[in-house]
Amino acid sequence: MSVIVELMNASGETAVPSQREFEGWSNAVLKELNQSEQAFELGIRLVSENESADLNQNFRNKQGPTNVLSFHYEGILPEAQQNLLGDLAICSQVVIHEAKEQHKMIKAHWAHMTIHGMLHLLGHDHQDDMEAETMEKLESNILVKLGYSQPYKEL
Repeated sequence: MSVIVELMNASGETAVPSQREFEGWSNAVLKELNQSEQAFELGIRLVSENESADLNQNFRNKQGPTNVLSFHYEGILPEAQQNLLGDLAICSQVVIHEAKEQHKMIKAHWAHMTIHGMLHLLGHDHQDDMEAETMEKLESNILVKLGYSQPYKEL
């Protein structure tokens, strides 16, 4: 495998995906971007709504919890540690709530948020319509290849 995930569950939720599932979803991103030859380490911290809100306020100056936050290490670590891709902070309660609210399978939404965060760590963004369209297309392609529904279809 190309991505080794260090998983930490600090969310208080027990029904969360396994390290192996997070690794599979992360590796699917590398495969889609033709970067599966590289080996990366990724930290995933499953956080509570309070921790997510604190991180969102401190790092994005936005109030309230959010589904996923990405923290990239590029330019921070010495060159010898460039295989450390970054960290994702995924709010378990927000992911579960969104999945139910949007009538999506919970596991599919976990996969989507992991893929979304990975794409951010690999340089993709959605600050304008063109970037958003590119990122949504990548997310959709990866999820469909993994056997999940297209996440942006109209309900």
